[in-house]
Amino acid sequence: MTVQVILAFFASFLTVLLITPLVIKLAHVLGMTDKPNHRKVHAKVMPRLGGLAIFIGVVVGYFTAGLHNEKVTAITVGALIIFITGILDDKFELSPKLKLLGQLLAAIAVVSSGLSIDRIEIPFFGVYDINPIVSYIITIFWIVGISNAINLIDGLDGLAAGISTIAIGTIAVMALINGKLLILTLCMIVLGSTLGFLKYNFHPAKIFMGDTGSLFLGYCISVFSVLGLYKSVTLFSFVVPILILGVPIFDTTTAIVRRIVNKKPISAPDKGHLHHRLISLGISHKSTVLLIYGLGLIFSICAILFSTATLWGSLFIGLLLLLALEFIVEKIGLIHGNYKPMLKIYKKYFQREY
Repeated sequence: MTVQVILAFFASFLTVLLITPLVIKLAHVLGMTDKPNHRKVHAKVMPRLGGLAIFIGVVVGYFTAGLHNEKVTAITVGALIIFITGILDDKFELSPKLKLLGQLLAAIAVVSSGLSIDRIEIPFFGVYDINPIVSYIITIFWIVGISNAINLIDGLDGLAAGISTIAIGTIAVMALINGKLLILTLCMIVLGSTLGFLKYNFHPAKIFMGDTGSLFLGYCISVFSVLGLYKSVTLFSFVVPILILGVPIFDTTTAIVRRIVNKKPISAPDKGHLHHRLISLGISHKSTVLLIYGLGLIFSICAILFSTATLWGSLFIGLLLLLALEFIVEKIGLIHGNYKPMLKIYKKYFQREY
């Protein structure tokens, strides 16, 4: 890790620390606030322009690291598009179609540069090249999907920022191990901004990141994972970034299944997300966030192990993780209260009560 990368990290971190109080005041002046309702856990009006502070911190780190001299134009253009989409949504509450359009344009800007998921390794079968058109579609879907996944978990103080920090930190570690300086630099800049923002966003929060922040962080994570992991095909290369983003993907997947099972539109909001369910069990706000952080760290550790383990070791890790996730789904009722097939089998064969 070079001195310039370290300087960029601290430039981003200190910028966000210093500028966030000003952003809080600006959010109130502009009326960009989040009002309480039946779906939200906060009880007072909160500024929701925190993504602006994160973005400014990243811009300062970007120039400090000298990335304006690097060939990252497409990634930069996509970041600007996703940032503008978030700002407009936080101010005017864009329709889902307009919001999706902004995400698609950002993703298209990235794939137009040639950055895409172009190969996949399937255990026992080998490495396969993906048709260019299919490759672009998969990459666009990945960027849009992860951007929305981070947005969906942004329901508690510090949750999305913390999970994003863990995911970006994991990509940074893997970039450092593999000697990928550009990816490491990008990660450290965004990491500095999110850590600085957590000072004001962790419970009790003084500001929310809003869609500006959640979409921007989701975009960064999705692009960094494609840039850093898919281009170096290794065993289970398709699984590693999914594990790094395990918490938002897990929460989004269960939300989709839950709404399908309960015959509700996939886009319909509800209070059945992971953080909602944990709080409904009587767990405090802060403890819920810390528990989900812990789950995020477990996913990250598994991702690092996956990238270095043997085939059978990877399969064993994957099986244990799937069993653990199924247990969580059933125990806290992420699908619905009666969905407990694994627990019923355990009760029937291993104990009388559970």
